[in-house]
Amino acid sequence: MENIDYTALYTDEDKEILKIAEDSLNPKIDRIQEIIAYCKEANIKNIGIANCTTFNKEAMELESILTNAGFTVAKAHCKLGRVPFDTIIPDYKGLTCNPAGQADFLAEQKTELNIMMGLCLGHDMIFNSKSKAPVTPLIVKDRKLKHQTLTILN
Repeated sequence: MENIDYTALYTDEDKEILKIAEDSLNPKIDRIQEIIAYCKEANIKNIGIANCTTFNKEAMELESILTNAGFTVAKAHCKLGRVPFDTIIPDYKGLTCNPAGQADFLAEQKTELNIMMGLCLGHDMIFNSKSKAPVTPLIVKDRKLKHQTLTILN
């Protein structure tokens, strides 16, 4: 194997994210509290939530927790804009999920970090690629395992 300088892959922004993540690491807190600690360390004030409508209740609870912690929160569920599926892919019926629209809406709200909650496979990829702000997952959708994907690996 060649000698590869992996450090050249990291931008100054990437290095800052790594530093702040390391500085806010605490194994005694849960993921939501870890996100809050990270945001405080990074001086992030405006957080976005991109959620599947399946998780509307949980997204509202997360919004409340983050608001109570002093953040401004913008939320975008997957059916944002009520886009007819056949306007994007012909012959498909119903309303499509709109991950590009979620990313665009959160960019308009000037979010500095976006939290992804249960977006479908593929939709999560589109949201991640279109998001202007860094994205961190909170819930990964796994219908069969009730969103507990880790159980299949144990």
